[in-house]
Amino acid sequence: MMKLRLMAICQILLFLALSHPSLAKNDWLIQPAKESAKADIHSKSNEIVLKNGLIQRTFKTSPNFATVDFYNNRTGVSLLRGVKPEAAIQIGGEHYEIGGLKGQPDYGYLDPAWLTDMTSNPDAFQFTGCRVESPQARYEWKPKRPSSHLPWPPKGATLIADFTPPEKLKDKYAGLTVSLYYEMYDGIPTMSKWAVIKNESDREIVIDALDVEILAVTEQEKTHLYADDDYKRSVAGESGASVSTVSWGPDLEYTSQIDYLYQMPLLLTCRYPLGPGAHLAPGETFESFRVIETVFDSDDLERQGLAVRRTMRTLAPQVTENPILMHVRNSDPETVRNAIDQCAETGFEMVIMTFWSGFNIESEDPQYIASIKALVDYAHSKDIELGGYTLMCASRDAGEKYNCIDPKTDKPGSRFGQSACLASEWADGYFQRVLHFIDATGLDVIETDGPYHGDVCASTLHKHHKSLEDSQWTQWKACCNFYFECRKRGVYVNTPDWYYLNGSNKCAMGYRETNFSLPRWRQILLARQNIFDGTYLKTPSMGWMFVPLVEYHGGGAAATMEPLSEHLQEFEWHLAQNFGTGVQACYRGPRLYDTDETKAVVKKWVDFYKRHREILDSDIIHVRRADGKTIDCMMGVNPHLEGKGLAMVFNPTNRKVETTLELPLYYTGLEDTASISEKDDIGKTYKLDRDYTVQIPVTLGPKGITWFVIR
Repeated sequence: MMKLRLMAICQILLFLALSHPSLAKNDWLIQPAKESAKADIHSKSNEIVLKNGLIQRTFKTSPNFATVDFYNNRTGVSLLRGVKPEAAIQIGGEHYEIGGLKGQPDYGYLDPAWLTDMTSNPDAFQFTGCRVESPQARYEWKPKRPSSHLPWPPKGATLIADFTPPEKLKDKYAGLTVSLYYEMYDGIPTMSKWAVIKNESDREIVIDALDVEILAVTEQEKTHLYADDDYKRSVAGESGASVSTVSWGPDLEYTSQIDYLYQMPLLLTCRYPLGPGAHLAPGETFESFRVIETVFDSDDLERQGLAVRRTMRTLAPQVTENPILMHVRNSDPETVRNAIDQCAETGFEMVIMTFWSGFNIESEDPQYIASIKALVDYAHSKDIELGGYTLMCASRDAGEKYNCIDPKTDKPGSRFGQSACLASEWADGYFQRVLHFIDATGLDVIETDGPYHGDVCASTLHKHHKSLEDSQWTQWKACCNFYFECRKRGVYVNTPDWYYLNGSNKCAMGYRETNFSLPRWRQILLARQNIFDGTYLKTPSMGWMFVPLVEYHGGGAAATMEPLSEHLQEFEWHLAQNFGTGVQACYRGPRLYDTDETKAVVKKWVDFYKRHREILDSDIIHVRRADGKTIDCMMGVNPHLEGKGLAMVFNPTNRKVETTLELPLYYTGLEDTASISEKDDIGKTYKLDRDYTVQIPVTLGPKGITWFVIR
């Protein structure tokens, strides 16, 4: 009864925090959390609590190491209903648990009183000790461009638990150690977990399979545990991952569940989808992928998205860099210099020699390298960064000797028709050529198309993988190492796959490429929907959009902006909805303007973005999705700025719209009143309603655009 009362009180407090000003100040999404992450070790009770004031994970250290609670401090609710192994490994064709306890009588809930009678599985890897350290940077990053001022590596605490094989394997695997890393961070309800396996034996060991995380989660809290990983790849901005380690499956030990066949998906398992098949020679170490677990304190989609975005900023702060970029269509010196000049004159900051432009970053021709270096030097003299496109491995034929081999046919082939294998000797030459070119020319940005996206390879002849089982992991690692090298050089990385946690800067916001072959006004509204949808899990700086200045995938004159001066209204809408939401687009063509009037429009929106850059690079609150029927709105918010909000409002219709717009201002940090001004007008004071909203009148003419600044 006491526990139920406590849960009820916590839920009431959370509700009040969203409806009462004095309590809202304690919201971690508005004010920095006061408690730092730490690990409390209680030797007498054989217990360790890893906590940061928002979440806490409790471990028992005897008779084996096991997670016995995972607690959401904001809601006062535990996520767990049972104890499972901490991890699992398959070596020599045999499956072994790592840590964990046995003997729980019911997996519908976990009574702490049961723990004293639970035992260690004698066939599992056994806990030998632990230590606490500080988080370490996985790659080098020093802010080179305007970005959020975030610490790197992130602040927090890392608990490391060591395990050795069970007694029956002592002779066979003497010298094998598994270390599980649990890392919790300051100020966010998030932790990471990964495994490090050291082979200090006198024989090679093959890791056939590896489960890094196993959690028995309650029915209610499944939707409040967001599990991500740094191994997943999503293709061309798709919302679903083509490869992921995260899966929810049945728990057959949960025999009191209501599902007759025990199929309720309440067991979180994070494992390699294939292999990894890693061969560890004596003295070698294997480090797994990392699973990232964020605990939500609400069912609200916006609040959940804010938590994910805060996590991404914390664990991959390079994503907050957000340079204004152009994709120049041709890479001949005259065209590139003209693009650099126009970028400098309008306030753009970066030029990328785009796909099909003729740019060749793999060239080893000294004259060509010198010509690109001259362009880089010219760009730098204008304070413009310069870089270019490369096709890495997807849809690329590197020759039969180096291509991915389809395990179904035993012939070259992949999901994209053909891909080069990044674990073949060809990849060594590719990475060497590209990095040499970057070093020799001083390129500032690289756009990698078709980075490693999850293809497997059944070849047994490639240099860096043995067979199918280790082909996915080794190719992923090769791609990550390349991005680490780019980060060392301060190179900005655009990639269509999800490599943020391994050093990339930007990915597609999420769109269908052929939509930019549609008539101009249709592509404009669809693009605004893409921005609205894409910024739930991405910050504005994490996703690029697209503007077809010249024809792209067809569509002809009806789809393109050129001649720019003849389609200036449509071009301005692209500029306004991208810059007005802090989303940079690939403006793909030979130029940014063709007349003084066009130049003035481009500069108007660049200046607008730079004037409001801090708020526009902050979080987006999703006010009203574009549907073409009436006005739509997205609003940047940041409680730590003087200008705490900026709402962009669009009227895509051909009629005048007069309406009242409701703005949710909770995440601005404002409590009682807000001063709201339209464009540069004098602000009007509004009293916030009980739910932190205000009602503002909006009048917009046909195809009208306006914005409101909230202070």
